[in-house]
Amino acid sequence: MAKSGPQLYPGASTAAWYQPAYPGDAMESNVIVWHSTEGRTLPSYGGGATAPNLTAVPDFAAKKLRWYQHFGFDTSSRALRNEDGGVQTNTLNVCQVELVGTCDPKTHDKWRHANYSYLYMPYLPDWAVRDLAAFARWAHEQHGVPLSSGLTFKAYPSSYGNSGVRMTGAQWTAFKGHCGHQHVPENDHGDPGAFPIAAILNAAKGGTTPPQEDDMPTAAEVAKAVLTFDGVILVPGAPPTNPTWTLSSVQTEILKRVDKANLTLAAQKQTIDELVKVVATLAANIGGLDPEAIVAELRAAIESIDIHLDVPES
Repeated sequence: MAKSGPQLYPGASTAAWYQPAYPGDAMESNVIVWHSTEGRTLPSYGGGATAPNLTAVPDFAAKKLRWYQHFGFDTSSRALRNEDGGVQTNTLNVCQVELVGTCDPKTHDKWRHANYSYLYMPYLPDWAVRDLAAFARWAHEQHGVPLSSGLTFKAYPSSYGNSGVRMTGAQWTAFKGHCGHQHVPENDHGDPGAFPIAAILNAAKGGTTPPQEDDMPTAAEVAKAVLTFDGVILVPGAPPTNPTWTLSSVQTEILKRVDKANLTLAAQKQTIDELVKVVATLAANIGGLDPEAIVAELRAAIESIDIHLDVPES
């Protein structure tokens, strides 16, 4: 089948070009399959043995994606499993794109605590959505790939395996537009998870509206996530061996520190009351002084002072 349209995405580097080693099949691609690399740098792809057509690498300083192309747009790449029999995957008119980053919430937590710079698929920054939309628009204008999906991009790890969003062989053969690795038959991967496909395609069409409501978690999902959030809360004053606590531990610590604060304030109040009594006694024993006036003035002075309480950290 003849290839039509430009085969190289403008601006993409061919420093990792694998087509000479893996010539692949010629196609007329009308599907984009999105992947996430589950890493923070450009993969080696086994020298091209498991490479997609393109990889987008985040440049956080420049707030842009840097593109690397490994195969022509209409040449089959190698990032999908293709079992014997059944349907074709890599060679069925698909252009595959890997975005460097993660869709796994556990990896997200680990990298966040390590203070790494990385892309997390459910919460891509505006500049990443912008550049992915630019590619989708180019694929539409130059190759006729529809700016549509109609599929649910399920959050990882629920998207793994037989997740309910994976297409049947017949659905896959008839599909045109944008899908994820999680949708491809004969595969079990769940990437790119809760990928913001609605926002990307909307931006590709020239829109600026937020993602469709279906892409957002429900109130019940948010509540469950908060109530089951474990081991990711940084606690001031916590020992270095246990810097992050569960919600229940944080609640206990807050109550403990409030109790300490109340005890400290009560002790300070008792000290002030005793001091006032001492001053009143001294004034009464010194001729020519009005004890009540001195006590009143002392209390007024004390009440005008701002007490800054340092609560012990633990």
